[in-house]
Amino acid sequence: MKAIKDSVHGHVRLGDVAAELIDTPAFQRLRHIKQLSTVRLVYPSANHTRFEHSLGVYHLARSAVEGFGLDADTAAHVRAAALLHDAGHGPYGHQTEGVIRRATGRDHDDIEWLLTDADREVCQVLERNGLDPGRVASLIAGEGGLGALVSGELDVDRMDYLVRDAHHTGVPYGTVDTGRLVNELRLAGDGGAAGSGADGGDPERAELVLAEGNVPTAESLLVARSLMNAVVYRHHVSRVAGAMLERACERYLDRTEADVETFRRMADHDLLVGLREAVPELGRRIERRDLYKRAVWVGAEDVPAGTVDAGHAEERTAEREIADAVGLDREAVVVDVPSRPGLKESGSTVVVDGVPQRLEDASELVAGLRSAERRRWTLGVYCPATHVDAVGEAARDVLGIKTVGTTA
Repeated sequence: MKAIKDSVHGHVRLGDVAAELIDTPAFQRLRHIKQLSTVRLVYPSANHTRFEHSLGVYHLARSAVEGFGLDADTAAHVRAAALLHDAGHGPYGHQTEGVIRRATGRDHDDIEWLLTDADREVCQVLERNGLDPGRVASLIAGEGGLGALVSGELDVDRMDYLVRDAHHTGVPYGTVDTGRLVNELRLAGDGGAAGSGADGGDPERAELVLAEGNVPTAESLLVARSLMNAVVYRHHVSRVAGAMLERACERYLDRTEADVETFRRMADHDLLVGLREAVPELGRRIERRDLYKRAVWVGAEDVPAGTVDAGHAEERTAEREIADAVGLDREAVVVDVPSRPGLKESGSTVVVDGVPQRLEDASELVAGLRSAERRRWTLGVYCPATHVDAVGEAARDVLGIKTVGTTA
C-alpha cells in the first residue's frame, strides 16, 4: 500500500485501485486545475489543485466506509467515486461550469460520459479491478445513501475543501473537525439503525446522518461554509475575474474551432494561452490581473423584484443595453447576477432524541446564517476603470436599481 504526504491530512494511504487510477491521464490532469481558480488572484498562496483535494476526499471517504462496516465491493466503489469525483471539472473548475452546462447540459459531477465513453483508460482500470464504471458515476452524482457521502449535505468533498482552502488561503474561518464529522457519520433507515453502521440493511437505500449529540458538529460545518463564502469564495475581486473569465470563454468557443468537449478537457494553463490568442481584450487582462472595476455593487433590497432570479440571457441583454446607452463596445460591460444564496448544509440530517431531523429544524443557528447569506447577496456590473461612472448611471436606468453601491 502506497502513502502520499498531504499538507492537510498527513499521510494518505492508497489502495491498489487508487494507485492505478491516480496514474491515468484524466486524474493527472487535475494537477493542472487550481482548486480556487480566480480566488488565487486575491490570496496568492491559494495555489492548491484539484489533484490534492481529490486525494483528501478519498482519505476521508476511506475512513468513513471503514466505520460503516460495508462489504468489500461496496466500499471499493465508494472509494473510487471519492477519488474521481472532480474528474469532470473543466479548466478553472466552477468558473467555467456554466459555459459547459449550457453547451452540454451536464454539470461536473455528471461524469458517466467520461467513465464510459470519453476516457477508456479510467474505465479499464475500474473494470480490471471488478468495479462498475456506471455505479461509480452514480455515486459521484450523489445517488443513493452512499452517494450522499460523496456529493450531499454531509459529504466528504465539503469537509476537505473547507479545511484545505482555509489552510492555503491562510484564513482561520474554514476550520472544522473532520475527524469527528467522519467518525460520527451513520447510515440510517434501510441501511441500519441511526446509531450504527450499515449492518442488516441495504446501504444504497440508507440515509446519511450524524449520530446523536452532534447538532453542534453539524453547525460547525455550516458556520465554516458561511464564513468562507463571505471572506474567500465570494470576494469581489474573484467575482469580477470569474465573470470576465466566463465571458472570455464564451467568446473563445465562438471565435475558434474548439468544440466544448475539447474545451472541457483543457487545463488552466491551456485556457489562458487560448484566451490570450483568441480573446486578447479579456485574456490578457485576466492573465495580468488587470481587471474591470465595479460600476455597480448593490444588495437585493436595491434591485427590482425578480432580478435576483435573472438568468444568462437576461444578463447578456442588460449588458448590451448598458453598453449601447454609454456608447461602449458591448464586450466592455459585464453584468453579474449571482444565484440565490443558500446553505445546502442546512438540509443535513442529525439524530436528536433518537429521531433523525433536518439540521434546519434542530438548530436555531440556521435561521441566522441564512439571513446573513441573504444580506451578503450582491449584484455587480463591471467595466474598464475609465467608464465606471457612466456605466453605473446607465446600469441604474437599465436595471431599475434604487441606488448605485460603492465601487472599488
